[in-house]
Amino acid sequence: MSILKGKVAVVTGSTSGIGLAYARAFAGAGADVVLNGMGALPDVERERAAIESDFGVKAVYSPADMAKPDEIAELITLGENTFGSVDVLVNNAGVQHVAAIEEFPIDKWDTIIGINLSSAFHAIRAAVPGMKKRGWGRIITTASAHSLVASPFKSAYVAAKHGIVGLTKTVALELARSKITCNCISLGYVWTPLVEKQIPNTMKARNLRRDEVISDVLLAAQPTKEFVTVQQVASLALFLCSQDAAQITGANLSIDGGWTAASSPPQMRSAF
Repeated sequence: MSILKGKVAVVTGSTSGIGLAYARAFAGAGADVVLNGMGALPDVERERAAIESDFGVKAVYSPADMAKPDEIAELITLGENTFGSVDVLVNNAGVQHVAAIEEFPIDKWDTIIGINLSSAFHAIRAAVPGMKKRGWGRIITTASAHSLVASPFKSAYVAAKHGIVGLTKTVALELARSKITCNCISLGYVWTPLVEKQIPNTMKARNLRRDEVISDVLLAAQPTKEFVTVQQVASLALFLCSQDAAQITGANLSIDGGWTAASSPPQMRSAF
């Protein structure tokens, strides 16, 4: 499938996990990609080179800090200068902190709002002029079940993800006649290496078996009791880039194992 042949995708937070799955899916569909994110440079280079060798496309890496508007703008410029365009933008970078509202550190609030919400604004703002000029574009932002429901002790994260939905709708309306769509994907608990690494500590802290941590802690809010996979998330994003999805814009698409369909949310406190 080469629905993105000749297109260029910029994916923030794409050196591992969900973001890397996005990048590989787009490369598999023919797009050149711009990677961005944290990680040891040898690891990043290995993933970048693998994308080129596995899919026969070009891939470059930017260490742009998603808390810095100037570096975000430079990330978009890198894509345009290297490949001639930025056709697909995925805002995926994110951070988390958990604390009661009266104890929530101000610097953590500012960082979470900055990286989880404001970075999407800055990237969209920088990418839209080129998309308008070329008459085509796809903007996708990784949201969360927390864009639809709240959990205690996650005030900044919930506020940011709710904000992403509002930003998505507004941008979609502004670009509705420009052949540019803007959507967000609200995730439940996704199986990633980061999640896997958390399990042993949780087993020890709560004196639980591995299967109990997965079912009763990690997937407490997810009715299917199954993790979403990064491939499933990436496949949905790739569909949003297709012509079949040209009339899907301003949407908040859930892929959460039924989490936000649940009518009783008290268990949400144990989710991510």
